Amino acid sequence: MSTVTIDKSGPTRKVKYGSMSRDRTWALRWSYFFLILFAIFSLTPPLYMLITSLKSSAEISAATNPWWVYHPTLSNYIELLTSNQFLRFFWNSAWVSIIVVTITMLISVPAAFALARMKFWGSATLATGVFLTYLIPDSLLFIPLFKMFAVFGDWTGIQLVNRWYVLLFIYPTLTVPFCTWIMIGYFASIPKELDEAAIIDGASWFQTLTRIFIPVALPGLIAATIFAFTVSWAQFLYPLVFTTSTDQLVLPVGIITTLIKGDVFNWGQIMTGALLGAAPPLIIYAFLMDYYIAGLTAGATKG
Repeated sequence: MSTVTIDKSGPTRKVKYGSMSRDRTWALRWSYFFLILFAIFSLTPPLYMLITSLKSSAEISAATNPWWVYHPTLSNYIELLTSNQFLRFFWNSAWVSIIVVTITMLISVPAAFALARMKFWGSATLATGVFLTYLIPDSLLFIPLFKMFAVFGDWTGIQLVNRWYVLLFIYPTLTVPFCTWIMIGYFASIPKELDEAAIIDGASWFQTLTRIFIPVALPGLIAATIFAFTVSWAQFLYPLVFTTSTDQLVLPVGIITTLIKGDVFNWGQIMTGALLGAAPPLIIYAFLMDYYIAGLTAGATKG
């Protein structure tokens, strides 16, 4: 039980808190302890990647301290950034991510608006089913998807397998369900008086969505966009299965398949490529983190 004592000895009275103040102090100390522990755990891998990327192949092979650079060099960065192959991987990833984000937003925003505001029979069940679709592991889907696209190519003569644009059809199966779920929560948190007033004024559902809900739901849109971009940029399993030619690879698969030759691992360039590949999502998160958190937590309360 906390106690409060009042010291009247001085010209001004001071209030001293007992166990409650001590409990808060210890809670703050434990919070800092776990935050520091989490920061160390999270930052150790990228720090090791940065240190390794600044080493030459000879220094990496030598049995020296792995956490220290004795002869720092930027040769790994120069070789990758001047490599047409690496730039091709980068641009393939960029194009795929941008187009997938566009497709995802064009599908998930109207779908979420319909499920959240245009109530109809089975809308709640359908919304839950959309989210459950996202929970199916990639490792269970890539085999039937590969078979579907292979059969489609045999029937139509349109070759999709081993083309980078096949990812434009596959990635939305990952991004659309979750982005729709995010936007459902955000649209549901917007007061109903807004769309009711718009409908009374003669606005259509499409006008209500584009002129009222999208501007209000901007943090949720940004959160969904960031998620779709991150998934499209960092996906590994699907491009590994569906693309094999070097000019069709995206960045995550291209780094692994071209910098590992047999049992020889070019660790310096692998770590450099991983750091360069992580830069775009990191920059996006750094500038839009507040919107991302606001969008993810918007559905926690309604009203």
